[in-house]
Amino acid sequence: MYTIEDFDEQKSKIMKYIVYKKRTESEIRNKFKQAMDSELLEDIIVHLKEAGYVDDKNYIAKSINEFINLKNLSIREIKYKLMTKGLDNRLIDDYIDDNIEMLLEYEQKSARSLAIKKSSILTIDEINLYLINKGYKKSSIEYALEEL
Repeated sequence: MYTIEDFDEQKSKIMKYIVYKKRTESEIRNKFKQAMDSELLEDIIVHLKEAGYVDDKNYIAKSINEFINLKNLSIREIKYKLMTKGLDNRLIDDYIDDNIEMLLEYEQKSARSLAIKKSSILTIDEINLYLINKGYKKSSIEYALEEL
């Protein structure tokens, strides 16, 4: 068992960690599992989830919006990046399924953008292979190569 003081002290450490940059539940567990009692860590995580400081669904939505605004990625690459953060595969798949139309449109634009950038240095076959290797869907690749 632990004291209220222990709880507050450890919660403050975790709060500093998650306020600096949004973190997933898994990232918090991995960072602090050696530093504190597992029961205390679980209680703090439950408290932070209830208070809205830790929300993996919200993390997925914000991360995908950030990717869309800043990067050219395939849906597969987006999923992989989120999985590396320790997020539940089911949560990722649910978000993708719920937003598939928007994500497919983004993937097509992303593939087209990459194809245009690569067109000055690669052949169409090389661009096709490049996009396949990055995980783009066949329909997105066809769309990207239409006007090259």
